[in-house]
Amino acid sequence: MLITRGVLGLAVVIVTCAVHVPVTTSQEMKAEPKASSTLAKGGQILASNCAACHGIDGKGSERAPNIAQGSNAQQLSDEQLSRIIANGIPGTAMPAFHSLPAEQVRELIAYLRSLEGTGKTAKLPGKPEDGKAIFFSKGGCSQCHMIAGQGGFIASDLTEFARTHSLEQVRSAIIEPSTGRKGPVGLATAILRDGEKYVGRVRNEDNFSIQLQSLDGTFHFIAKSDLEKLEYDTKPLMPNLASTFTEKELNDLVSFLISASGNRNPEHSAKESEMDNLED
Repeated sequence: MLITRGVLGLAVVIVTCAVHVPVTTSQEMKAEPKASSTLAKGGQILASNCAACHGIDGKGSERAPNIAQGSNAQQLSDEQLSRIIANGIPGTAMPAFHSLPAEQVRELIAYLRSLEGTGKTAKLPGKPEDGKAIFFSKGGCSQCHMIAGQGGFIASDLTEFARTHSLEQVRSAIIEPSTGRKGPVGLATAILRDGEKYVGRVRNEDNFSIQLQSLDGTFHFIAKSDLEKLEYDTKPLMPNLASTFTEKELNDLVSFLISASGNRNPEHSAKESEMDNLED
């Protein structure tokens, strides 16, 4: 079974008494066998359904990737993994397992999480719900950026951005937007011979035409033979927001982006070559 992304582990809570001697309560005694049983069943499901491609330990083979410890696999939520298992991935060798009962899917995911070896979803620095309000109001982020189908068109869609970037990389992209720039990004103003004027991002340009996208998302195809003047603004669209937000607001906004992306492990960092500028 091919799953392109992946997995975290299960947390074990240890209760200690005042003299630091481990104490096991009756509730824990009941929980531990149940957890062990769930993992054992999940391991059996992996062996019978997934091992042929992903290996008996889930660490991958020539046919399929590492779903036990692969960095790409770590970014999906349990719900997203469930959908992949149930529906497969079109265009790949990952088949759909419609006949696998929901309980067995949960057991399989629990086992995959345990293979990762980490205890729990990393704690976010702020409140995602407050960050959402900042994104769609005070911050003005949604005027240019879209997330989960809501927002603007002129800058990059941020739905996936925080899934493949660490917490600190997301923060840096907000307060130091020029760090990952690959070239000049700004607006262009096209004035036609008949006086009509268009302002927008340059999406395509050749010797004969230019394509602009205005702030409302509308595309304009302009023949250069119709141009009276074409001016490029080198000022970046993405402002430096270091002084715009308080520390709490910045933490809330970062937490919203990470939460919305489904990133369960925001300590994972993208390689420098993979860092994207938020304007692109």
